[in-house]
Amino acid sequence: QVQLVESGGGLVQAGGSLRLSCAASGRTFSTNALGWFRQAPGKEREFVSVITWYGVTAFADSVKGRFTISRDNVKMTVYLQMNSLKPEDTAIYYCAAARDPGVVVTATSFASWGQGTQVTVSS
Repeated sequence: QVQLVESGGGLVQAGGSLRLSCAASGRTFSTNALGWFRQAPGKEREFVSVITWYGVTAFADSVKGRFTISRDNVKMTVYLQMNSLKPEDTAIYYCAAARDPGVVVTATSFASWGQGTQVTVSS
């Protein structure tokens, strides 16, 4: 089991940037794919990005070119750099650890979840 704690959320104006961090603990961190999801009020939780242990990444179309994901396996931390933020990026962002090492994008493929961090983008 992997324990995850997100940080870095906040309020930012449209066009601004934020970097989310997710600190992990647990013996399987280094081999699990790690991902970010988000959930806006009244909407379903949606995939944002994922990164494998060896650095292969995937992004939702809505964030491609604006968000980047990275991980530091020594610090056991995954990051989501969010640039050119839009009001529609407003949501609670969740970090998650997948059951498998490969690229996965569905929420059911992730076994461990953080508590979430709020990101609010004002227009």
